[in-house]
Amino acid sequence: MSDAHDYLRRIGGLIRASRKHRGWTQAQLAEALGTSQSAVNRIEHGHQNLSLDMLSRIGDALDSEIVSIGHTGPMHLRIVGGQQLSGSIDVRSSKNAGVALLCASLLNKGRTTLRKVARIEEVNRILEVLGSIGVRTRWLNDENDLEITRPATLDLSTMDVEAARRTRSILMFLGPLLHELDRFELPYAGGCDLGTRTIEPTLTALRPFGLAVKAHEGFYHADVDREIVPTRAIVLTERGDTVTENVLMAAARHPGVTVIRNASSNYMVQDLCFFLGELGVRVDGVGTTTLTVHGVAELDRAVDYAPSEDPIEAMSLIAAAIVTSSEITVCRAPIEFLEIELATLEEMGLDYTRSEEYPAANGHTRLVDLTVRPSTLRAPLDKIHPMPFPGLNIDNLPFFAVIAAVASGATLVHDWVYENRAIYLTELTKLGAHVKLLDPHRVYVEGPTHWSAAEVICPPALRPAVVILLAMLAAKGTSVLRNIYVIDRGYEQLAQRLNLLGARIETFRDL
Repeated sequence: MSDAHDYLRRIGGLIRASRKHRGWTQAQLAEALGTSQSAVNRIEHGHQNLSLDMLSRIGDALDSEIVSIGHTGPMHLRIVGGQQLSGSIDVRSSKNAGVALLCASLLNKGRTTLRKVARIEEVNRILEVLGSIGVRTRWLNDENDLEITRPATLDLSTMDVEAARRTRSILMFLGPLLHELDRFELPYAGGCDLGTRTIEPTLTALRPFGLAVKAHEGFYHADVDREIVPTRAIVLTERGDTVTENVLMAAARHPGVTVIRNASSNYMVQDLCFFLGELGVRVDGVGTTTLTVHGVAELDRAVDYAPSEDPIEAMSLIAAAIVTSSEITVCRAPIEFLEIELATLEEMGLDYTRSEEYPAANGHTRLVDLTVRPSTLRAPLDKIHPMPFPGLNIDNLPFFAVIAAVASGATLVHDWVYENRAIYLTELTKLGAHVKLLDPHRVYVEGPTHWSAAEVICPPALRPAVVILLAMLAAKGTSVLRNIYVIDRGYEQLAQRLNLLGARIETFRDL
């Protein structure tokens, strides 16, 4: 076999695996690429030459880094498992808060400085979009402090559409932009041609501000009627984080009082409220489901804000300690957003201690240091399921699948929020776990598990991908986790930081 054909065959295998993990048929991928199913079949079997442009388009369609072109960086991980971890590790700033604050910086005509921003792929994509519409951004130091200065007028005609399609957060431009422009377009979020259905709660909530959106040919076409303003409380049909953030940003520049009911009170929403307070927008009811926003027509001040630490990363690190039977101190954990998770783990038998509380740099969020010790866990009596804050966080739910796999007994994990995400948790079976899929929302996990090394391709969902990585840390032998772009979207140097605790993870490329 020639080197060229071997190269094409390996790339085709990566594309086929990424397509299957996304749950697409060859016909669906062909439609996304504007080509034929037979062409996709030839590509996947290594019988089709591929241009760099086509490789890039395939990567965008599958939301997966098939090959890296023009830059260096990790693509796969090789993990030598069975290592006991030890030491302490700081929780980094919140990914979701950082993303929301980048979007909210569009509200401010003055200079915005954000401290210790998570330097992840999701943030990079938003920075590319901001830069393309005229916003100046620059990293100030090695601490990841970021300065943002927007122009007097934003130019959406020059938007980097490819970068925008690779971030689902582009939707959070709606709230800030409706005060800037009477008419504008945004590309469909996340590279998926899903029309208006999946963002209907957001569109319904922004309608009282005069925003009307139609989906057509890969873009959301927005029109704003300045005569329409909120006349009564805005009741969200879904207590979602993104919809709450969008309405908050719309209300921030609406002169007058806007009441938002059934609002999310999750961590990133609270950070956004605190940030708006620094801008001069008073928000009453932070941490509750009723927010009252005292809007200001023009926001123009130099603002300096530090987003709080990430409770989902904290839970990731707690889970790493549990599955590897290690003693780790997780420092700067936002306890307010981990209390239900820790109460559940206590019921399962987790041995841990926590420090006294101290404030985060934003002056509001309560932090603790958590020391997790090797424990013998048992399955909980009740099923594990998420709820809106202050319940167990939906993004923390997948970690309980890998934790349940090391506990004695059977655990029902119910992911009622996301369609089909539970399916990705069955990938743990490749590493020796006993995970039975009951339906698209529920899995049954039986433990304890005798982990075994394996080669797995990253699921296209962020948290299940990290769950696979954690299981590989526990599995003796050498495992390979392929196509890790999805992890880099949400975690900053996760492999390198785990190595500082004693893990043995190396990044590599095939091609």
